Amino acid sequence: MTAQIINGKEVAAEMKRDIALRVNEIKKKFHVTPTLAVILVGNDPASEVYVSNKEKAAHGVGMNSIQFKMAADISEEDLVAKIEELNSDKKVHGILVQLPLPKHIDSKKAIHAIDHRKDVDGFHIANVGKLSIGEVDGKDKAMIPCTPLGCLHLIKSVKGENLSGLKTLIIGSSNIVGRPLARLLMLANCTITVANRSTRDLESECLQSDIIISAAGVPNLVKAEMVKKGAVIIDVGINRVVTTDGKTKLVGDVDFENVKKVASAITPVPGGVGPMTIAYLLQNTLDCCLKQVSNQ
Repeated sequence: MTAQIINGKEVAAEMKRDIALRVNEIKKKFHVTPTLAVILVGNDPASEVYVSNKEKAAHGVGMNSIQFKMAADISEEDLVAKIEELNSDKKVHGILVQLPLPKHIDSKKAIHAIDHRKDVDGFHIANVGKLSIGEVDGKDKAMIPCTPLGCLHLIKSVKGENLSGLKTLIIGSSNIVGRPLARLLMLANCTITVANRSTRDLESECLQSDIIISAAGVPNLVKAEMVKKGAVIIDVGINRVVTTDGKTKLVGDVDFENVKKVASAITPVPGGVGPMTIAYLLQNTLDCCLKQVSNQ
């Protein structure tokens, strides 16, 4: 058996086509262009690439993307003041502060300064709270982090809409992926286990699971002998490793070549979860815009 390769690029491209149509409808109906403001502090090369990709994707669906580059030594007060300025700008519908921030800035203060109605990352405490109590539908629904939304979409693309009763293991308990994803899957009636560094027998947990999502940041953590035959594997890990010829390449948390011989479906790295994260950033920006224009 060879696993189905879950092509995140194709699924994300389909989402983007739909988002572009909806952006066009908003422009015609409300005479407004959905606009995302991205704040980048310092000159971290990886962050610059991520921000550039987000900007390109936004323009690709007809949205505006405004980038604010701040000096690495900007004070916390000045950063918060800039966020508050964007909160008040009616032409800006979504705000994203690219992480990580320099050590002298409290990331929580920056994130919580964002108006929760413009919080496209879904990290604000108001959105975390709404997700935790299941407010994920309706006019005032939670904004949900993009990567967990992308993971859920990819799981449903192979398992269908009904995930009830499926035993699901999430490796990694971060506020960005593991915890919000656990809540999303609980709302889908999955049976959830969240593993972390203190988990005693990870292999045993894996072998009991119908779905494994790894977001640990450890190359080749999940090996073929740890995977139940027919399991679905979602690899969120992005790890840069040195190859035998001295070059570097991106790999996930999963031993892809061997695990695909056991699993029923698996995401590649790159080309799996990554494109879906960008697609849901656009979707969240669209949702933020719709909330704001419908209340005006």
